[in-house]
Amino acid sequence: MLSRKSVISASSGFWMKSFGHLVVLSSLSFLASGYSERDRVHDLMSRFPLIDGHNDLALQLRILHNNRLSQVDLYNFSKVSTDITRLQAGHVQAQMFAVYVMCGAQEKDAVRLTLEQIDVVRRMCTEYQDFELVTSAQGIMKEGLNLMRHKIACLISVEGGHSIDSSMPALRMFYQLGVRSMSLTHTCNTPWAESSSKRYNVYQRQNNSLTPFGKAVVEEMNRMGMIVDLSHTSWDTASAALKHSKAPVIFSHSSSFSLCSHGRNVPDWLLLDLKNKSGLIMVNMHSNFVSCSDKANVSHVADHFDHIKKVIGAESIGIGGDFEGAVNFPQGLEDVSKYPALIQELLRRNWTENELADVLRNNFLRVFEEVERVRDQLTSTRPSEVQISLEEVQNPCRLVLRPPSPRGSSHQNPSSGDQHEPKVLLILTIVLMLSSLLMIE
Repeated sequence: MLSRKSVISASSGFWMKSFGHLVVLSSLSFLASGYSERDRVHDLMSRFPLIDGHNDLALQLRILHNNRLSQVDLYNFSKVSTDITRLQAGHVQAQMFAVYVMCGAQEKDAVRLTLEQIDVVRRMCTEYQDFELVTSAQGIMKEGLNLMRHKIACLISVEGGHSIDSSMPALRMFYQLGVRSMSLTHTCNTPWAESSSKRYNVYQRQNNSLTPFGKAVVEEMNRMGMIVDLSHTSWDTASAALKHSKAPVIFSHSSSFSLCSHGRNVPDWLLLDLKNKSGLIMVNMHSNFVSCSDKANVSHVADHFDHIKKVIGAESIGIGGDFEGAVNFPQGLEDVSKYPALIQELLRRNWTENELADVLRNNFLRVFEEVERVRDQLTSTRPSEVQISLEEVQNPCRLVLRPPSPRGSSHQNPSSGDQHEPKVLLILTIVLMLSSLLMIE
C-alpha cells in the first residue's frame, strides 16, 4: 500500500512533468508561429516608443564640427553613437537633447555658448524632416500618434544652472527659445546650488546647498512649466529642491547608488523622497555609473531597473541613456539603436508589458503633464524679479551700472576716475606747497 508521502510525491512529479510539457509546447507554439522574443519587443516598442531623457549629440556637434551642420549627415553620423537612422532603429520617438557648456565658462560667456547650443539643436530639429521640435507633452503625444511619419520629437534641456549666469531673465528667455528642462547644476557649484562633483573648487559653502535664490529659480521653473532636473546635483541640493518644488522633478540620467556607489547616482532614501513627490528617475546607461567600472553589459543595466523597481516601483522609472555625454557604454548597448536589447532583458526578468510601457514613455508624459498642470495653476503669479547679490556671485565679469565719472574719458571703466582722484589731489597739494615755498624765498 502506498504511503501518503509516496502519493503526494507521485502527484507532484506528475504535475512537474505536465508543467514541463506545457513549457515545451508553449515554446514550440512560439516557434511555429514565428513570434520570437525580438518580435515581441518590436511590437511593444512600436506601440509604446521610447522617450529618452538625455542625449548630448549637440555637444559632439560642437566638438567635432564647431556646430557646422552643413558638414554632417545626421542620417549617418558614424563618429558618434546617435543619428536619425539609429534612433529610428532603437524605437526612440522623443529625445531630450541636452544643451551643455563647460563649467569653465561659468564666469565668462556661458550664456552666449548656451544660446549657440540652443541654436544648433533648433536648427537640427527643424532642418531635418524626420525631427520635430516640440515644447509640450501634447506635442510629444501628437508625434507619437503619427508613427507612420517616423518623426522624432525633439525636446531641449539645459544641462547645468551655470548657463543662466544667476539671472531670472536669462532663464525666461531660454524658455521662450524652447527649453523645457534644466538641471540645477553640472559638475560645478553655482552661486545658488551644489553639485555632486568636487572637480571645481568654486562657490564652496556649508549647510546651504540650495540658497534662497536657488529656491526662487525652482519656483520660477514651476511657474513657467520647465522641468526641474536633479541629475548632477548633490544629494542635499536634490533633497531641498524636492521639498521646495510644487511640481514633480526628474533625474534625467542617473542610476542606483546601492548598486554602484558613484556620487552621480541616487541613494534609496532619496528615491523614496522622489516617489513621494511623484517624480521620475531615468536610468543612465554609462558603464561607470552602472557597474562602477569601464566595462558593463545589459544585465548590469537591468539590475538597476530591478533594484529601483523594488524600492519605488516601475511607475517612477524612465530611460536617460546619456549617449554622447560619456565614453564607455555596456556591451550590447553601444548606441541608441540597441535599446530593444534592454527591453528584451527586462521581459526575460518578468517585467510586464504594462510596466515597460510606463518605463518607455508613460511615466515621463505623466510628469511632464503634471509640470504643465502646476504651470496652469500659477498663471496669476507674476514673473520673478528676485536678483542675486553681487557678494554671492563674485563674478569679475559682471558690470556694475553706475554713472561715468565727469573727469573720466569715454573709454575708461566708470569707476576708474573715482579710483585715481585721491592720487591727483595729493599731487596737486604737493605742487601748491612747493610753489608757496619758492615764492617765499
